[in-house]
Amino acid sequence: MLVTITTRGEAAPDLSHLLHKHPGRAQSFDLSVGTAHVFYPADTATTCTAALLLEVDAIALARSKRYGADAQALSRYVNDRPYASTSMLALAIGQVFRSAMGGRSASRPERAAAPMDLELALTSVPSEVDEHGTGLATRLFTPLGWTVEEARRPLDETRPEWGDAATVGLRLRGQVRLADALRQLTVLLPVLDDAKHYWVGDDEVGMLLRRGEGWLAAHPLRELITTRSLAHQRGLVDDATTRLLGVDADLDAGVADGGRGDGPGGTAAVDPAPPVDDVAAETPLYRRRADAVLTALADVRARTVADVGCGEGALLRRLFADRSFTTLIGTDVAPRELARAERRLRLDDVSDEQRARVRLLQSSVTYSDDRIAGLDAVVLMEVVEHVDPERLPALEASVFQAARPGAVVVTTPNAEHNVRYEHLAAGHFRHPDHRFEWTRAEFRAWGQAVGDRHGYTVEFRPVGDDDPEVGPPTQLALFRRTTTTSTSTATGGTA
Repeated sequence: MLVTITTRGEAAPDLSHLLHKHPGRAQSFDLSVGTAHVFYPADTATTCTAALLLEVDAIALARSKRYGADAQALSRYVNDRPYASTSMLALAIGQVFRSAMGGRSASRPERAAAPMDLELALTSVPSEVDEHGTGLATRLFTPLGWTVEEARRPLDETRPEWGDAATVGLRLRGQVRLADALRQLTVLLPVLDDAKHYWVGDDEVGMLLRRGEGWLAAHPLRELITTRSLAHQRGLVDDATTRLLGVDADLDAGVADGGRGDGPGGTAAVDPAPPVDDVAAETPLYRRRADAVLTALADVRARTVADVGCGEGALLRRLFADRSFTTLIGTDVAPRELARAERRLRLDDVSDEQRARVRLLQSSVTYSDDRIAGLDAVVLMEVVEHVDPERLPALEASVFQAARPGAVVVTTPNAEHNVRYEHLAAGHFRHPDHRFEWTRAEFRAWGQAVGDRHGYTVEFRPVGDDDPEVGPPTQLALFRRTTTTSTSTATGGTA
Protein backbone atom coordinates (compact mmCIF):
# COMPACT_ATOMS: atom_id res chain seq x y z
CA MET A 1 0.00 0.00 0.00
CA LEU A 2 1.43 3.34 -1.05
CA VAL A 3 0.31 6.91 -0.50
CA THR A 4 2.27 9.96 -1.64
CA ILE A 5 1.78 13.55 -0.54
CA THR A 6 3.07 16.25 -2.88
CA THR A 7 3.13 20.02 -2.61
CA ARG A 8 4.66 22.54 -5.01
CA GLY A 9 5.77 26.13 -4.94
CA GLU A 10 6.72 28.10 -1.86
CA ALA A 11 5.19 25.52 0.48
CA ALA A 12 7.47 22.71 -0.74
CA PRO A 13 10.27 23.26 1.81
CA ASP A 14 7.73 23.19 4.63
CA LEU A 15 6.15 19.78 4.01
CA SER A 16 8.74 17.82 5.98
CA HIS A 17 8.33 20.20 8.93
CA LEU A 18 4.57 19.65 8.95
CA LEU A 19 4.95 15.86 8.69
CA HIS A 20 7.65 15.80 11.39
CA LYS A 21 9.72 13.42 9.23
CA HIS A 22 13.22 14.34 8.05
CA PRO A 23 13.60 14.24 4.25
CA GLY A 24 17.25 13.24 4.46
CA ARG A 25 16.67 9.70 5.70
CA ALA A 26 14.25 6.85 5.26
CA GLN A 27 12.42 5.75 8.40
CA SER A 28 10.61 2.54 9.31
CA PHE A 29 7.91 1.96 11.92
CA ASP A 30 6.71 -1.39 13.26
CA LEU A 31 2.91 -1.54 13.39
CA SER A 32 0.43 -4.23 14.34
CA VAL A 33 -0.27 -4.97 10.66
CA GLY A 34 3.27 -4.80 9.32
CA THR A 35 5.98 -2.21 8.71
CA ALA A 36 5.50 1.36 7.49
CA HIS A 37 8.30 3.09 5.60
CA VAL A 38 8.51 6.88 5.12
CA PHE A 39 10.79 8.41 2.50
CA TYR A 40 10.93 11.38 0.13
CA PRO A 41 11.05 10.60 -3.62
CA ALA A 42 11.38 14.35 -4.33
CA ASP A 43 12.69 17.18 -2.17
CA THR A 44 13.58 20.40 -3.99
CA ALA A 45 12.92 24.09 -3.46
CA THR A 46 9.81 23.87 -5.66
CA THR A 47 8.52 20.30 -5.25
CA CYS A 48 8.38 17.98 -2.27
CA THR A 49 6.87 14.49 -2.21
CA ALA A 50 6.60 12.36 0.90
CA ALA A 51 5.71 8.69 0.59
CA LEU A 52 4.34 6.21 3.09
CA LEU A 53 4.70 2.58 2.05
CA LEU A 54 2.93 0.00 4.19
CA GLU A 55 4.43 -3.47 3.96
CA VAL A 56 1.70 -5.75 5.26
CA ASP A 57 2.62 -8.99 7.02
CA ALA A 58 0.15 -11.15 5.11
CA ILE A 59 1.17 -14.38 6.86
CA ALA A 60 0.62 -12.94 10.33
CA LEU A 61 -2.75 -11.56 9.26
CA ALA A 62 -3.82 -14.92 7.87
CA ARG A 63 -2.98 -16.56 11.18
CA SER A 64 -4.73 -13.93 13.26
CA LYS A 65 -8.06 -14.93 14.81
CA ARG A 66 -9.38 -11.41 14.48
CA TYR A 67 -9.98 -12.07 10.75
CA GLY A 68 -12.46 -14.83 11.36
CA ALA A 69 -12.90 -17.92 13.45
CA ASP A 70 -12.72 -20.32 10.47
CA ALA A 71 -9.02 -21.00 9.97
CA GLN A 72 -9.80 -23.02 6.83
CA ALA A 73 -11.66 -20.23 5.01
CA LEU A 74 -9.92 -19.56 1.70
CA SER A 75 -10.58 -15.81 2.00
CA ARG A 76 -8.18 -15.66 4.93
CA TYR A 77 -5.33 -16.63 2.62
CA VAL A 78 -6.42 -15.30 -0.78
CA ASN A 79 -7.39 -11.63 -0.52
CA ASP A 80 -6.26 -8.10 -1.36
CA ARG A 81 -4.87 -7.17 2.08
CA PRO A 82 -1.21 -6.95 1.00
CA TYR A 83 -1.87 -4.26 -1.62
CA ALA A 84 -5.34 -2.66 -1.40
CA SER A 85 -5.44 0.65 0.48
CA THR A 86 -7.89 0.00 3.32
CA SER A 87 -8.21 0.58 7.04
CA MET A 88 -4.71 -0.81 7.52
CA LEU A 89 -3.28 2.13 5.59
CA ALA A 90 -5.56 4.46 7.56
CA LEU A 91 -4.10 3.05 10.78
CA ALA A 92 -0.56 3.57 9.47
CA ILE A 93 -1.30 7.19 8.51
CA GLY A 94 -2.86 7.84 11.91
CA GLN A 95 0.12 6.44 13.80
CA VAL A 96 3.05 7.56 11.65
CA PHE A 97 1.69 11.06 10.95
CA ARG A 98 -0.04 11.57 14.29
CA SER A 99 1.60 14.93 15.00
CA ALA A 100 0.80 16.20 11.51
CA MET A 101 -2.85 15.21 11.98
CA GLY A 102 -2.90 17.36 15.10
CA GLY A 103 -2.12 20.40 12.97
CA ARG A 104 0.88 21.35 15.09
CA SER A 105 4.29 22.55 13.95
CA ALA A 106 6.62 24.51 16.19
CA SER A 107 8.80 25.54 13.26
CA ARG A 108 6.02 26.29 10.74
CA PRO A 109 2.89 27.21 12.75
CA GLU A 110 1.43 29.51 10.08
CA ARG A 111 1.81 26.90 7.36
CA ALA A 112 0.25 24.20 9.55
CA ALA A 113 -2.81 26.38 10.10
CA ALA A 114 -3.38 27.32 6.45
CA PRO A 115 -4.59 25.44 3.34
CA MET A 116 -1.86 24.47 0.89
CA ASP A 117 -1.66 23.09 -2.64
CA LEU A 118 -1.73 19.32 -2.11
CA GLU A 119 -1.76 16.29 -4.36
CA LEU A 120 -2.40 12.89 -2.80
CA ALA A 121 -1.90 9.70 -4.79
CA LEU A 122 -2.90 6.23 -3.64
CA THR A 123 -2.61 2.85 -5.31
CA SER A 124 -5.32 0.19 -5.44
CA VAL A 125 -8.15 1.92 -3.60
CA PRO A 126 -11.56 0.14 -3.51
CA SER A 127 -14.18 2.33 -5.21
CA GLU A 128 -17.51 0.78 -6.08
CA VAL A 129 -19.41 2.33 -8.98
CA ASP A 130 -22.99 3.61 -8.65
CA GLU A 131 -25.74 3.40 -11.28
CA HIS A 132 -24.36 6.53 -12.96
CA GLY A 133 -20.88 5.08 -13.31
CA THR A 134 -19.38 7.33 -10.61
CA GLY A 135 -16.90 5.80 -8.22
CA LEU A 136 -17.47 5.99 -4.48
CA ALA A 137 -14.11 7.71 -3.99
CA THR A 138 -15.28 10.58 -6.21
CA ARG A 139 -18.56 10.86 -4.29
CA LEU A 140 -16.72 10.92 -0.97
CA PHE A 141 -13.88 13.34 -1.69
CA THR A 142 -15.45 15.80 -4.17
CA PRO A 143 -17.74 17.44 -1.55
CA LEU A 144 -14.63 18.17 0.50
CA GLY A 145 -13.15 20.37 -2.22
CA TRP A 146 -10.90 17.82 -3.90
CA THR A 147 -10.51 17.30 -7.62
CA VAL A 148 -10.69 13.53 -7.95
CA GLU A 149 -9.21 11.25 -10.60
CA GLU A 150 -9.94 7.54 -10.55
CA ALA A 151 -7.85 5.35 -12.85
CA ARG A 152 -9.72 2.08 -13.26
CA ARG A 153 -7.89 -0.77 -14.95
CA PRO A 154 -9.03 -4.15 -16.27
CA LEU A 155 -8.80 -7.00 -13.84
CA ASP A 156 -6.67 -8.88 -16.37
CA GLU A 157 -5.69 -7.30 -19.67
CA THR A 158 -5.54 -10.74 -21.28
CA ARG A 159 -9.09 -11.59 -20.13
CA PRO A 160 -11.28 -8.58 -20.99
CA GLU A 161 -14.41 -10.62 -20.27
CA TRP A 162 -13.52 -10.45 -16.58
CA GLY A 163 -14.21 -6.71 -16.57
CA ASP A 164 -12.55 -3.98 -14.54
CA ALA A 165 -10.78 -4.39 -11.24
CA ALA A 166 -12.60 -3.38 -8.07
CA THR A 167 -9.76 -1.03 -7.12
CA VAL A 168 -8.59 2.21 -8.72
CA GLY A 169 -5.54 4.41 -8.73
CA LEU A 170 -6.72 7.48 -6.85
CA ARG A 171 -5.38 11.02 -7.22
CA LEU A 172 -6.68 13.96 -5.17
CA ARG A 173 -5.80 17.61 -5.81
CA GLY A 174 -6.92 20.58 -3.78
CA GLN A 175 -6.18 23.55 -1.54
CA VAL A 176 -6.51 21.82 1.82
CA ARG A 177 -4.84 22.08 5.20
CA LEU A 178 -2.49 19.09 5.60
CA ALA A 179 -3.97 18.03 8.95
CA ASP A 180 -7.46 18.02 7.43
CA ALA A 181 -6.29 16.01 4.42
CA LEU A 182 -4.77 13.31 6.63
CA ARG A 183 -7.86 13.14 8.85
CA GLN A 184 -10.10 12.79 5.81
CA LEU A 185 -7.97 9.93 4.51
CA THR A 186 -8.07 8.05 7.81
CA VAL A 187 -11.86 8.34 7.96
CA LEU A 188 -12.70 7.64 4.31
CA LEU A 189 -10.28 4.84 3.40
CA PRO A 190 -12.12 2.35 5.65
CA VAL A 191 -15.42 3.64 4.24
CA LEU A 192 -14.27 2.75 0.72
CA ASP A 193 -13.39 -0.77 1.83
CA ASP A 194 -16.34 -1.15 4.25
CA ALA A 195 -14.30 -3.53 6.40
CA LYS A 196 -12.20 -2.28 9.29
CA HIS A 197 -9.46 -4.70 10.23
CA TYR A 198 -9.53 -3.77 13.92
CA TRP A 199 -12.14 -3.99 16.65
CA VAL A 200 -14.72 -1.19 16.55
CA GLY A 201 -15.98 -0.09 19.97
CA ASP A 202 -17.59 2.97 21.47
CA ASP A 203 -14.26 4.82 21.53
CA GLU A 204 -14.44 4.82 17.74
CA VAL A 205 -17.30 7.31 17.92
CA GLY A 206 -15.07 9.87 19.60
CA MET A 207 -12.27 9.25 17.10
CA LEU A 208 -14.68 9.64 14.17
CA LEU A 209 -16.02 12.93 15.54
CA ARG A 210 -12.54 14.30 16.15
CA ARG A 211 -11.29 13.43 12.70
CA GLY A 212 -14.53 14.51 11.05
CA GLU A 213 -14.67 17.85 12.85
CA GLY A 214 -15.59 20.66 10.50
CA TRP A 215 -16.70 18.55 7.53
CA LEU A 216 -18.47 15.32 8.42
CA ALA A 217 -21.73 16.79 9.73
CA ALA A 218 -22.44 18.54 6.40
CA HIS A 219 -21.21 15.76 4.11
CA PRO A 220 -23.97 14.50 1.76
CA LEU A 221 -22.89 10.89 2.46
CA ARG A 222 -22.71 11.36 6.23
CA GLU A 223 -24.97 8.38 6.94
CA LEU A 224 -22.87 6.06 4.76
CA ILE A 225 -19.64 7.33 6.33
CA THR A 226 -20.80 6.92 9.92
CA THR A 227 -22.40 3.53 9.24
CA ARG A 228 -19.34 2.03 7.60
CA SER A 229 -16.88 3.71 9.98
CA LEU A 230 -18.71 2.20 12.94
CA ALA A 231 -19.03 -1.29 11.42
CA HIS A 232 -22.81 -0.99 10.92
CA GLN A 233 -23.44 -0.96 14.69
CA ARG A 234 -26.69 0.96 14.93
CA GLY A 235 -26.26 2.13 18.49
CA LEU A 236 -22.86 3.65 17.74
CA VAL A 237 -24.12 5.23 14.51
CA ASP A 238 -27.05 6.84 16.33
CA ASP A 239 -24.72 8.13 19.05
CA ALA A 240 -22.35 9.63 16.46
CA THR A 241 -25.21 11.23 14.51
CA THR A 242 -26.68 12.75 17.65
CA ARG A 243 -23.37 14.28 18.63
CA LEU A 244 -22.54 15.42 15.10
CA LEU A 245 -25.79 17.31 14.76
CA GLY A 246 -25.43 18.89 18.20
CA VAL A 247 -28.48 17.22 19.70
CA ASP A 248 -27.79 16.81 23.40
CA ALA A 249 -30.38 14.12 23.99
CA ASP A 250 -28.45 12.54 26.82
CA LEU A 251 -27.95 15.87 28.61
CA ASP A 252 -31.64 16.69 28.28
CA ALA A 253 -32.49 13.28 29.71
CA GLY A 254 -30.09 13.90 32.56
CA VAL A 255 -31.73 17.19 33.46
CA ALA A 256 -35.16 15.61 33.30
CA ASP A 257 -34.43 12.71 35.56
CA GLY A 258 -32.08 14.27 38.08
CA GLY A 259 -28.74 13.58 36.47
CA ARG A 260 -29.15 9.94 35.52
CA GLY A 261 -29.29 10.49 31.76
CA ASP A 262 -27.79 8.32 29.04
CA GLY A 263 -24.58 10.18 28.25
CA PRO A 264 -21.47 8.09 27.60
CA GLY A 265 -18.40 8.13 29.77
CA GLY A 266 -15.28 10.18 29.08
CA THR A 267 -13.25 9.59 25.94
CA ALA A 268 -10.76 7.53 27.89
CA ALA A 269 -13.52 4.93 28.20
CA VAL A 270 -12.80 2.26 25.61
CA ASP A 271 -14.62 -0.98 24.93
CA PRO A 272 -15.12 -3.31 22.03
CA ALA A 273 -18.56 -3.68 20.53
CA PRO A 274 -20.91 -6.03 22.35
CA PRO A 275 -20.60 -9.74 21.61
CA VAL A 276 -23.18 -11.35 19.37
CA ASP A 277 -25.29 -12.64 22.25
CA ASP A 278 -25.44 -9.14 23.77
CA VAL A 279 -26.32 -7.11 20.69
CA ALA A 280 -29.91 -6.73 21.80
CA ALA A 281 -28.96 -5.33 25.20
CA GLU A 282 -30.96 -2.16 25.79
CA THR A 283 -28.21 -0.20 27.52
CA PRO A 284 -24.69 0.00 25.97
CA LEU A 285 -21.77 -0.82 28.21
CA TYR A 286 -20.39 2.73 28.23
CA ARG A 287 -23.68 4.00 29.62
CA ARG A 288 -23.83 1.26 32.24
CA ARG A 289 -20.29 2.19 33.25
CA ALA A 290 -21.22 5.85 33.68
CA ASP A 291 -24.30 4.81 35.66
CA ALA A 292 -22.10 2.66 37.92
CA VAL A 293 -19.78 5.60 38.57
CA LEU A 294 -22.71 7.87 39.40
CA THR A 295 -24.10 5.24 41.77
CA ALA A 296 -20.74 4.99 43.54
CA LEU A 297 -20.56 8.77 43.91
CA ALA A 298 -24.06 8.79 45.35
CA ASP A 299 -23.10 6.05 47.81
CA VAL A 300 -20.31 8.21 49.25
CA ARG A 301 -22.46 11.36 49.07
CA ALA A 302 -19.87 13.16 46.98
CA ARG A 303 -20.54 16.80 46.17
CA THR A 304 -17.10 17.92 45.00
CA VAL A 305 -15.66 15.65 42.28
CA ALA A 306 -12.71 15.57 39.90
CA ASP A 307 -12.97 13.55 36.67
CA VAL A 308 -9.30 12.83 35.98
CA GLY A 309 -8.67 12.03 32.34
CA CYS A 310 -12.03 13.59 31.45
CA GLY A 311 -11.44 13.65 27.68
CA GLU A 312 -14.17 15.53 25.84
CA GLY A 313 -16.32 15.74 28.96
CA ALA A 314 -19.08 13.19 28.43
CA LEU A 315 -19.08 12.06 32.08
CA LEU A 316 -18.74 15.66 33.24
CA ARG A 317 -21.89 16.45 31.33
CA ARG A 318 -23.74 13.77 33.27
CA LEU A 319 -22.40 15.22 36.52
CA PHE A 320 -23.13 18.80 35.50
CA ALA A 321 -26.79 17.92 34.90
CA ASP A 322 -27.10 16.99 38.59
CA ARG A 323 -27.23 20.14 40.73
CA SER A 324 -26.23 18.18 43.82
CA PHE A 325 -22.61 18.29 42.59
CA THR A 326 -21.42 21.71 43.73
CA THR A 327 -17.85 21.54 42.39
CA LEU A 328 -16.74 19.67 39.27
CA ILE A 329 -13.17 19.56 37.98
CA GLY A 330 -12.18 17.93 34.72
CA THR A 331 -8.52 17.30 33.96
CA ASP A 332 -6.82 16.04 30.82
CA VAL A 333 -3.34 16.23 29.34
CA ALA A 334 -4.70 17.41 25.96
CA PRO A 335 -5.87 21.04 25.63
CA ARG A 336 -7.84 20.04 22.53
CA GLU A 337 -9.93 17.60 24.57
CA LEU A 338 -10.56 20.24 27.23
CA ALA A 339 -11.74 22.65 24.54
CA ARG A 340 -14.20 20.01 23.32
CA ALA A 341 -15.36 19.44 26.89
CA GLU A 342 -16.04 23.14 27.29
CA ARG A 343 -18.14 23.16 24.12
CA ARG A 344 -19.95 19.99 25.14
CA LEU A 345 -20.87 21.46 28.50
CA ARG A 346 -22.14 24.61 26.76
CA LEU A 347 -20.59 26.78 29.44
CA ASP A 348 -21.16 29.92 27.36
CA ASP A 349 -24.90 29.33 27.50
CA VAL A 350 -25.35 28.85 31.25
CA SER A 351 -25.52 31.30 34.10
CA ASP A 352 -22.46 32.55 35.90
CA GLU A 353 -23.55 30.59 38.94
CA GLN A 354 -23.66 27.33 37.00
CA ARG A 355 -20.43 28.06 35.16
CA ALA A 356 -18.68 28.57 38.49
CA ARG A 357 -19.37 24.92 39.38
CA VAL A 358 -16.97 23.67 36.70
CA ARG A 359 -13.21 23.99 36.16
CA LEU A 360 -11.32 22.41 33.27
CA LEU A 361 -7.61 21.98 33.92
CA GLN A 362 -4.70 20.67 31.90
CA SER A 363 -3.02 18.10 34.13
CA SER A 364 -1.65 14.56 34.17
CA VAL A 365 -2.79 11.72 36.40
CA THR A 366 0.84 10.82 37.15
CA TYR A 367 1.75 14.25 38.56
CA SER A 368 0.58 15.73 41.83
CA ASP A 369 -1.80 18.65 41.38
CA ASP A 370 -2.98 20.50 44.48
CA ARG A 371 -5.90 21.94 42.49
CA ILE A 372 -7.72 18.62 42.92
CA ALA A 373 -6.67 18.03 46.53
CA GLY A 374 -9.18 17.56 49.34
CA LEU A 375 -12.27 16.80 47.22
CA ASP A 376 -15.04 14.40 48.14
CA ALA A 377 -14.15 12.09 45.26
CA VAL A 378 -11.83 11.53 42.30
CA VAL A 379 -12.95 9.44 39.32
CA LEU A 380 -10.55 7.46 37.11
CA MET A 381 -12.92 6.00 34.53
CA GLU A 382 -11.06 3.79 32.01
CA VAL A 383 -7.82 5.66 32.71
CA VAL A 384 -5.39 3.37 34.54
CA GLU A 385 -5.00 0.97 31.60
CA HIS A 386 -3.64 3.86 29.51
CA VAL A 387 -0.74 4.38 31.95
CA ASP A 388 2.54 2.51 31.54
CA PRO A 389 2.85 -0.06 34.36
CA GLU A 390 6.06 1.50 35.65
CA ARG A 391 4.16 4.80 36.09
CA LEU A 392 1.41 3.31 38.26
CA PRO A 393 3.26 4.20 41.50
CA ALA A 394 3.26 7.82 40.30
CA LEU A 395 -0.49 7.63 39.66
CA GLU A 396 -0.98 6.12 43.10
CA ALA A 397 1.04 8.87 44.77
CA SER A 398 -0.70 11.72 42.93
CA VAL A 399 -4.25 10.51 43.59
CA PHE A 400 -4.19 8.62 46.90
CA GLN A 401 -1.37 10.47 48.62
CA ALA A 402 -1.28 14.04 47.27
CA ALA A 403 -4.92 14.67 46.26
CA ARG A 404 -6.22 12.34 48.99
CA PRO A 405 -9.97 12.64 48.35
CA GLY A 406 -12.64 11.14 50.54
CA ALA A 407 -13.28 8.49 47.87
CA VAL A 408 -11.78 7.25 44.61
CA VAL A 409 -13.73 5.48 41.87
CA VAL A 410 -11.70 3.43 39.38
CA THR A 411 -13.06 1.48 36.41
CA THR A 412 -11.02 -0.64 34.01
CA PRO A 413 -11.62 -3.50 31.55
CA ASN A 414 -11.73 -7.06 32.82
CA ALA A 415 -9.19 -8.93 30.68
CA GLU A 416 -10.87 -12.27 31.37
CA HIS A 417 -14.03 -11.10 29.60
CA ASN A 418 -12.17 -10.49 26.32
CA VAL A 419 -12.81 -14.07 25.23
CA ARG A 420 -16.49 -13.17 24.88
CA TYR A 421 -15.64 -10.80 22.02
CA GLU A 422 -15.37 -13.31 19.22
CA HIS A 423 -13.45 -11.08 16.80
CA LEU A 424 -10.90 -9.88 19.35
CA ALA A 425 -7.73 -11.88 18.81
CA ALA A 426 -6.35 -13.83 21.75
CA GLY A 427 -3.73 -11.86 23.64
CA HIS A 428 -4.84 -8.52 22.15
CA PHE A 429 -6.08 -5.56 24.18
CA ARG A 430 -9.41 -3.87 23.53
CA HIS A 431 -7.67 -0.72 22.29
CA PRO A 432 -4.15 -0.14 20.86
CA ASP A 433 -3.47 2.59 23.44
CA HIS A 434 -3.99 0.23 26.38
CA ARG A 435 -0.70 -0.52 28.14
CA PHE A 436 -2.19 -3.49 30.01
CA GLU A 437 -5.52 -5.03 30.97
CA TRP A 438 -6.03 -6.62 34.37
CA THR A 439 -7.80 -9.81 35.32
CA ARG A 440 -10.16 -9.61 38.28
CA ALA A 441 -7.51 -11.06 40.59
CA GLU A 442 -4.87 -8.60 39.37
CA PHE A 443 -7.20 -5.63 39.81
CA ARG A 444 -8.18 -6.77 43.30
CA ALA A 445 -4.54 -7.27 44.28
CA TRP A 446 -3.60 -3.78 43.05
CA GLY A 447 -6.63 -2.12 44.63
CA GLN A 448 -6.24 -3.84 48.00
CA ALA A 449 -2.54 -3.00 48.17
CA VAL A 450 -3.19 0.66 47.31
CA GLY A 451 -5.95 0.86 49.91
CA ASP A 452 -3.76 -0.67 52.60
CA ARG A 453 -0.90 1.70 51.87
CA HIS A 454 -3.01 4.85 51.98
CA GLY A 455 -5.75 4.17 54.50
CA TYR A 456 -8.68 3.31 52.24
CA THR A 457 -11.13 0.46 52.30
CA VAL A 458 -11.97 -0.88 48.85
CA GLU A 459 -15.12 -2.46 47.45
CA PHE A 460 -15.15 -4.18 44.05
CA ARG A 461 -18.25 -4.07 41.86
CA PRO A 462 -19.11 -5.61 38.47
CA VAL A 463 -20.15 -3.34 35.60
CA GLY A 464 -22.22 -4.94 32.87
CA ASP A 465 -23.55 -8.49 32.84
CA ASP A 466 -21.55 -10.60 35.30
CA ASP A 467 -20.63 -13.70 33.30
CA PRO A 468 -20.46 -16.73 35.64
CA GLU A 469 -17.24 -17.95 33.98
CA VAL A 470 -15.24 -14.84 33.03
CA GLY A 471 -16.89 -12.08 35.04
CA PRO A 472 -18.21 -8.69 33.86
CA PRO A 473 -16.78 -6.73 30.92
CA THR A 474 -15.80 -3.85 33.21
CA GLN A 475 -14.71 -3.87 36.85
CA LEU A 476 -15.07 -1.02 39.35
CA ALA A 477 -13.28 -0.32 42.61
CA LEU A 478 -14.73 2.10 45.14
CA PHE A 479 -12.12 3.34 47.63
CA ARG A 480 -13.31 5.00 50.85
CA ARG A 481 -10.82 6.87 53.02
CA THR A 482 -10.64 5.63 56.60
CA THR A 483 -7.71 7.67 57.95
CA THR A 484 -7.00 11.40 57.83
CA THR A 485 -3.32 11.10 56.85
CA SER A 486 -1.62 8.94 54.30
CA THR A 487 0.41 5.96 55.45
CA SER A 488 2.02 5.48 52.04
CA THR A 489 5.68 5.22 51.32
CA ALA A 490 5.09 5.34 47.56
CA THR A 491 7.18 7.87 45.70
CA GLY A 492 7.11 9.54 42.31
CA GLY A 493 4.59 11.59 40.46
CA THR A 494 5.14 14.95 42.11
CA ALA A 495 5.60 17.98 39.93
